[in-house]
Amino acid sequence: MRMPAPTYFTAAMVRALPEDGRRYEVVHGELLVTPAPRLWHQELVGRLHLGLRSYLRAPDTLVQPDVFVVPIDEARTLEWTHLRTLLLVAEVLSPSTARADRFTKRRRYQEAGVPVYWLVDGEANTVEVWTRDAELPVIERERLVWHPTGATWAFTIELAELFRPI
Repeated sequence: MRMPAPTYFTAAMVRALPEDGRRYEVVHGELLVTPAPRLWHQELVGRLHLGLRSYLRAPDTLVQPDVFVVPIDEARTLEWTHLRTLLLVAEVLSPSTARADRFTKRRRYQEAGVPVYWLVDGEANTVEVWTRDAELPVIERERLVWHPTGATWAFTIELAELFRPI
């Protein structure tokens, strides 16, 4: 019996899917479907966003959740298709996204040359820090430090503050 060929999903196909409360992403033609994020996931995303937003006001860069940073000239276009230069990407792990975040998406970000990728684990209170050529992450347990090229000072966030109870 002949099996049908698997579907190779495109971004256009994913954008055409109905709004049903699920999160749809496509990486290398693979459709990633996850439920809506948990409250703790959203809290960690919010804390990262607020910390980075405060830091980025001085370097004149824009940040958006789940969290990524792009140069301000790309962000000012207000067009998703013009966001080409990811300077930092952070994903907050959840049970439904951990595999895709750790493997599929991480590999894609590295292939695209993203300099820094943070995997925030709210259960273990750690952050995996991946760089573009890393084969293994650095596991941060105390603080995150990000010093983008050209910045006068580094962004620093204490993990005790990031992971403090609500």
